[in-house]
Amino acid sequence: MGKGGEHGGPDVPDEVWERFLRTSADGTADAPKEPSARAREVAARLRAEPAEPPAWRAHPPVRRRRSKGWYVAGFVAALALLVVAVDPGGFVGWSSGDDDAAARPLAQETERPSQAPPEEPGGRATLAEPFRGSPAVRWADGTAGITVPAARATGWMTKEEVARALARTRDFLAAASLDPAVLRGGHPDKAVALINPHQPDMRSFVSTALRTPGEEHDPLSLFSRFDPAQARLVGDVVKSRGRLTYREGERGALEVTADVTYVYPVAPAGGGDEVVRVIVRRATVVSWDDPAKVMTEKGTLTLLSYRAETTNGGCDNLTGYLRPEFGGGGTDAVRSDRTVDPFDRTRPMTDDHDGCWNATRS
Repeated sequence: MGKGGEHGGPDVPDEVWERFLRTSADGTADAPKEPSARAREVAARLRAEPAEPPAWRAHPPVRRRRSKGWYVAGFVAALALLVVAVDPGGFVGWSSGDDDAAARPLAQETERPSQAPPEEPGGRATLAEPFRGSPAVRWADGTAGITVPAARATGWMTKEEVARALARTRDFLAAASLDPAVLRGGHPDKAVALINPHQPDMRSFVSTALRTPGEEHDPLSLFSRFDPAQARLVGDVVKSRGRLTYREGERGALEVTADVTYVYPVAPAGGGDEVVRVIVRRATVVSWDDPAKVMTEKGTLTLLSYRAETTNGGCDNLTGYLRPEFGGGGTDAVRSDRTVDPFDRTRPMTDDHDGCWNATRS
């Protein structure tokens, strides 16, 4: 796989990057606290009616320097969505209230699974049990669900250097998909700071995506963010499941691939007890380059490729935020009778998915 961007391309002054960070930062509005009459009516109807199946959407993947397309699969929610925030430095757990062995966390994922997780006992998500009825109820919390393999000397790096690079890669994933401030619509400063500053094409993409998101510049391809005026975080846990793998890449670099699925429980910003789950699966490939061969900065990674599939995040959504639909459905119509299981991690994330599909569960 070719590296994105031109290693050793024109340097961008630090003051330019710092000015970008300031000008592209997003403000967050305070959400109303009390549920509206409409919210109470919808919540009552949801308890009485069966949910419609979620819908799924995909776009072409992003491969820097080779393609300008995107791979964002958006699922229109029919179930309730709960946005959660976690501390990327050390995530606290959430007790599901179920002491049965079946509800205890699964062992870490160390290789691609051979089958999708079984169906969980029925029941809707609630404010007290946001992962109820979902396979994610058995997943670990936050970064604990991301398996980091044992380090060995690879390419230009020693065993100890590989261990540090793997830890920093997980830090990047946490900053992009688990940071509480970013989940609430904030600017992903910590994640951006970990990207090699000698990548002017990446800087341009991130700046444009956060300032004026669109089909060619969608920040959701890299970052998980919710509009606090539309959805509120419920609880303090994101469930995750996935793993890192690595190999020697070009010019002796350490090439790390991350394949992780995140489950975010959220509720309407206006209040009420409706809860739905947003599911985001991300495949990200990064390179830790030898500074003797590639223009880079210590402690930063080079992004090679990244793609995302999203359940309950909005099918035709180009707002720059994950936008779950509340009230048992949304305005996006399902474009296909094909189905996909967002919890099925047996399949690789490939380029052959497009359009809106039905998701079998959330």
